[in-house]
Amino acid sequence: MRAAIAIAATVWFFGASFGLLARAAGMGVLAPLVLSSTTFAGSAQFAVSSILGVGGGTFAAITAAVLLNTRYAPISISVARLFHGPRLRRLLESQLIVDESWALSSRGGRFDRRLLLGAGMVLYAAWVSGTAVGVLAGDALGDPKSLGLDGAFPALFLALLVPQLRAPRALLAALVGGAIALVLIPLTPPGTPIVAASAACLLGLRRGDA
Repeated sequence: MRAAIAIAATVWFFGASFGLLARAAGMGVLAPLVLSSTTFAGSAQFAVSSILGVGGGTFAAITAAVLLNTRYAPISISVARLFHGPRLRRLLESQLIVDESWALSSRGGRFDRRLLLGAGMVLYAAWVSGTAVGVLAGDALGDPKSLGLDGAFPALFLALLVPQLRAPRALLAALVGGAIALVLIPLTPPGTPIVAASAACLLGLRRGDA
């Protein structure tokens, strides 16, 4: 838990930003709180609120969120052996697997269960409480755009994207995805360009050796 305190401060701020943006997107008070409590995935939640906020459909919002969260499949497999007991217990504990808690628990190819769960609990509390403040204090804080919070979503994904562009194939996929989104923005409903652009990731697939 101590290891995650510094990161938790940033997570809390992003949680508050999400709550404020979700409220401004018309999601109300309860929906953002339930979403943070059950999903606990910042990038996916920002995608949902951003797509709904510009009038995108539910299907596009859900699809974008699912695509963003597919990275948790390999992450979960890597730490699966740490979870024991009844299925409900494993389900609840696995909610604490996020990028930060997973990274903090890594120890030279092995993972520390105590660090994973301890850090996850701190980050979960920070995210949900931050969301609550953003939602409930949204009226007092005013328009998210006046605070620059509308830039939080693209800034978050740029930060996630840049470290992945070292390989030429990854750079090509990013450029193609950007081009697809740019072409579709004036032609399709909000959210659709994001989903369609994700098809560019197929460029990163390599056929296995026969």
